[in-house]
Amino acid sequence: MKQQGKRWGLSARIFLGLALGVAAGLAFQGAPGPLEAILRPVGTLFLNLLKMLVVPLVFSSIAVGACGLGNAGQVGRIGVKAVAFYLVTTALAVTLGLFAANLFPVGRGLGYQAEGTPSAPAESPGLLDTLLDIVPTNPVAALAEGNMLQIILFAVLLGGALLLIGEKGRPLRRGLESLAEAMYALTGAVMKLAPAAVFALIAPIVASYGREVLPSLLGLAALVYAACAVHMLVVYSAAVAGLGRLSPLRFFREALPALLFAFSSASSSATLPFSMEAAERLGASAPVRSFVLPLGATINMDGTAIYQGICALFIANAYGIPLSLGQQAVIVLTCTLASIGTAGVPGAGVVMLTMVLESVGLPIEGAALVAGIDRVLDMARTSVNVAGDLACAAVVAASERRRAGRRAGADTP
Repeated sequence: MKQQGKRWGLSARIFLGLALGVAAGLAFQGAPGPLEAILRPVGTLFLNLLKMLVVPLVFSSIAVGACGLGNAGQVGRIGVKAVAFYLVTTALAVTLGLFAANLFPVGRGLGYQAEGTPSAPAESPGLLDTLLDIVPTNPVAALAEGNMLQIILFAVLLGGALLLIGEKGRPLRRGLESLAEAMYALTGAVMKLAPAAVFALIAPIVASYGREVLPSLLGLAALVYAACAVHMLVVYSAAVAGLGRLSPLRFFREALPALLFAFSSASSSATLPFSMEAAERLGASAPVRSFVLPLGATINMDGTAIYQGICALFIANAYGIPLSLGQQAVIVLTCTLASIGTAGVPGAGVVMLTMVLESVGLPIEGAALVAGIDRVLDMARTSVNVAGDLACAAVVAASERRRAGRRAGADTP
């Protein structure tokens, strides 16, 4: 009961910070300067502290998680399950975004003209090139540069190697476990600043993007938020109920602190400590959540995929360029593959959007149409991304428990 009180105390404090930030932003509509000067450094400091934690936290937790799975075969099995879940839900997400944008054609009639001739469709990155780029030629450089995919692969391979060498790898394994515990403790200390940081992050955004900007793109923003809500409430509820044997109500209740912080920070990577705590409450074992969640923070971009689909059609409508079903299928493929390499930090979706626009020959300058409210949309899509990470952890954990139960039954005379 005491733990539950603390948990909801954190949720309440984060929500209070969010509400007060919105109120402060509305009070400073049209004059965001004071909030920018006073609060922006506070929010930036907190995000920098979290970013400082991300690389060592991801590396140590994934390596320890891989070791804790017991054998190299289990590492591969859980990895395949997680990647399959993330890619399938990403494909569903971008399809939902395109369906919503076709059903409600936002941007139609704006009459924008492309500068010069429309760009030719760019070739999507090949699967082989994507896979080769994941392999680090220098793991130390990957750690220094924060290349999350390369860090994850190296951590998985290192954890698998420690399993193979058995007792000889125990000293290094203990060292990694100590590093992971130290990072968890440091993260816990930083998390105490979260409610104040949420206030500092949200207030300048509301003050800057208030009554002047949002009305002009209200249809786009409403459609992105609605599609994100549908994806969470339908796809994730079905996944955790059907595959995870978990009540959707309990899932969203336990995920609430992580979702609130993801909404405020617009960073899947920064939300990782909250996700770890939520996954523990959802019953995911330490090895599973330490492996699945950092992986998801890097490659699971369901909310971003919804945003890409809707914004691509919004830009096509704004420039009066029709997109065929074939071109929309290309968008689905491009978003699904590009999500693997999209960093879980604020603003990464705009970079990904330019790739999507190029893939179907839409004007690249169209990205500027949505760049003004990208931060507002980023908050919604990041919440979806984090919810997807937690749904995957719950589903994979349930799958592993069922597998362990079947093996125990088979071993019983």
